[in-house]
Amino acid sequence: MSTERPPFVDLPAALVEEVLGETAALANGLLTSFRNIRQDRRALREQLAEKELICSESALGYPPLPTTCGVDGSYAIERLLTTDLAVAGAVAVEGLTPPSEKRHWEFPHHKTFVAAEPHLEDTATVLRAVMVGEELCLAKGAPHDLVMIDGTLTLPIIYFNQALNKAPDVRKLHCANEFLQQSPRYLDAYRTILRSERSDKYYIALPKYSTRREIGRRMRWPNDHDDRGILTLLLKPGELTTPLPLEQPEQQWHLNTGRLDPAIKEDVEEIVEEIIAALGDVRVFYYKPHEWLPALRIEVSESVASNTHRLAAVVQGLKHQSATPSMLEPYPVYLADRTAKALSRAIPAFRQVTTQRIAEQYEGDIGEVFFAMHGYRSEAGA
Repeated sequence: MSTERPPFVDLPAALVEEVLGETAALANGLLTSFRNIRQDRRALREQLAEKELICSESALGYPPLPTTCGVDGSYAIERLLTTDLAVAGAVAVEGLTPPSEKRHWEFPHHKTFVAAEPHLEDTATVLRAVMVGEELCLAKGAPHDLVMIDGTLTLPIIYFNQALNKAPDVRKLHCANEFLQQSPRYLDAYRTILRSERSDKYYIALPKYSTRREIGRRMRWPNDHDDRGILTLLLKPGELTTPLPLEQPEQQWHLNTGRLDPAIKEDVEEIVEEIIAALGDVRVFYYKPHEWLPALRIEVSESVASNTHRLAAVVQGLKHQSATPSMLEPYPVYLADRTAKALSRAIPAFRQVTTQRIAEQYEGDIGEVFFAMHGYRSEAGA
């Protein structure tokens, strides 16, 4: 018997009817947009070909299949009566192993952070940066040839900068102290991934969603579809677009390291400069491995994009890991995503176990314990 609640069970009937009524106009608008793209498909493909922005994977060659892993993370905060239960985790999962290779890992690798935090509004900002930092460290330390990161290569600098602005003011948070102490390690891992200098190692990012439109703006495509949506319809299986520079923000990337402890600041200043320079060299391309998959947005370093052999290894690794229509992304990223999201769903169980252990040793009325550990609201993210 299913335990899922019906979607409309807690909504007023009039509200449901009103929203369902509005879906007709919404559907008509989207249908018109889809029809326009379908009618213009041939012309749009010809434009890509004229600009030399489309090619076949066969043009790159067929290097040996790389070993792969996927990295993802999640965090969750359980708001209790007296405190907050904060948990962050990063997971690295090995992909399907080529026949000629041995498995590097028997089990997924992981890193977790758990703490009871005081009620502060900035907890999520700092905890999220710890999560991302541990993801990057797992990615850097993975022994695999091709390491896939679930997300964009620009997300860490955004989260790190937000945390650097907040953490010095909330040192009562355990996660703030963790982030400030580990920031040199996090930034070093980020630099390694962005530069991707080793010829036998490929770091790539696979964001599911992006507001950037490197191809769309160049081709003057309509704004109501993003690049990934249009290219899913235009690319044939085995085709990819020519790597292009990542669309840069209006203001230059920056990290506010001015409030770090002097010793840590001195250690990371050079790293930060190299990170900002490397972000200017990130390249983006789209690739459709199979008919049943949407086009994948792939972000890589310039050193990978400009080397045909390295680019071919990335493409072949993605194709081999996209093995079934039941997964709309490469296998290791799919599995890492499911594993990471399971952490936030497990928070109530962790809270219950903690409550039981406190109650077993508390000398007073255990009712006080259950009141104090009662959860009011949960926040989660990935």
